[in-house]
Amino acid sequence: MNDFPNHQWLCQTIVDQAPVAVIFGDRQGIVRLWNAGAEAMFGWTAAEAVGKSMDVIIPEKHRPRHWEGYDRVMESGVTKYGRSVLAVPALTKDARRISIEFNVVLIKDDGGRVLGAAAIIQDVTARWERDKALRARLAELEAKRKQI
Repeated sequence: MNDFPNHQWLCQTIVDQAPVAVIFGDRQGIVRLWNAGAEAMFGWTAAEAVGKSMDVIIPEKHRPRHWEGYDRVMESGVTKYGRSVLAVPALTKDARRISIEFNVVLIKDDGGRVLGAAAIIQDVTARWERDKALRARLAELEAKRKQI
């Protein structure tokens, strides 16, 4: 007798309990999956986010470019962010701006039509702020060196 849990249960448990955000948006960009990691990162509960547009986490000035790319990927079925990481700003429920990095998994039906996209997301705000401070310090030191 195999005591190991079934595959579906295992996959669901991993997604539910992952400390990273796992979000799925359908072809129209409506949130259909929002795990505990997404709740912790963005502040919206699953009950608040599921059924809403992904605009809840996309800064307004970035929305046109986001939706242009999203619609293109939904039609073409191709994204470069399956292997490459995309780094972008995002918004939390309390309107804080954070820096995130994510990969995309396109979910397709048996006929190959894209049903939507899942994103596996990390909050990299602390690293981004540290790197920004280092870049500023480097620029300051280079400016001083040129004055010598």
